[in-house]
Amino acid sequence: MTLAELVEASAHRLDEAGVAFGHGTTNSFDEAAWLVLWKLGLPLDALDEHAERVIDAEEQSAISALIASRIATRKPAAYLTHEAWLQGVPFYVDERVIVPRSFIAELLADGAFDAWLSEATRHVLDLCTGNGSLAVLAAMAWPEVEIDAADISGDALEVARINVDRHAMQSRIHLRRSDGLRSLPGPYDLILCNPPYVNAGSIAALPSEYRAEPEIALAGGEDGMDFVRALLRDAPSRMSPQGVLVLEIGNERAHFEAAFPRLEVVWLETSAGEDQVLLVTREALAA
Repeated sequence: MTLAELVEASAHRLDEAGVAFGHGTTNSFDEAAWLVLWKLGLPLDALDEHAERVIDAEEQSAISALIASRIATRKPAAYLTHEAWLQGVPFYVDERVIVPRSFIAELLADGAFDAWLSEATRHVLDLCTGNGSLAVLAAMAWPEVEIDAADISGDALEVARINVDRHAMQSRIHLRRSDGLRSLPGPYDLILCNPPYVNAGSIAALPSEYRAEPEIALAGGEDGMDFVRALLRDAPSRMSPQGVLVLEIGNERAHFEAAFPRLEVVWLETSAGEDQVLLVTREALAA
């Protein structure tokens, strides 16, 4: 059996089992390619190059067992490989953190909110940092800034430490344990936040792959806005006069607008449209 045939067969198994995607891939073929290439120790972009490689019986057996584990456990593939990618940058992950997939990563790479920043932007907060990926990407995007990467979970911060060290950002990214903004005095010129925002009804309907992630990083209460309410209440006191907050709220725009009907925000364009990430200034929050 060739590599290409093995990927096709593995994708068919995933389809037949009805597994859910969304943690780095969106379909069975891409997920199968990821797992097969990872197990063979090949680069994830090397499928075409090695498509006709013959896979021996021992390799086939190992890959079959990995696909079986993906199906049986319903764990996201990233938990099996302990690696996830954002904007082409690799990050370590395990069950202590959600699999990173924030659209804020796109915006960092594209410079989508640079117009709201200035030469005075020096102190950045990545709140709900999880595995630290957004903090690392922000440090890569702006070599002159200092970044606090904060989370309520000590377990998550242990994973973030792995990634901060992996990308040699120890001198610029400072890990902080905090329940929201409580232990973070600021002031910050920019706050990035991908908080728990999934509403209660959606939490109950999530596929097993999402329920394998820490619920504390997903569940946002009845309307998904519990954490966001506290954040928007407290943020002005932690922001510099020209500070801005970039906030991801996923598919909860209707709930956000119902909770904050008079708040002036800017919706930022992502690959998923204009409903996922917003920007709000300190001035608007204070008003």
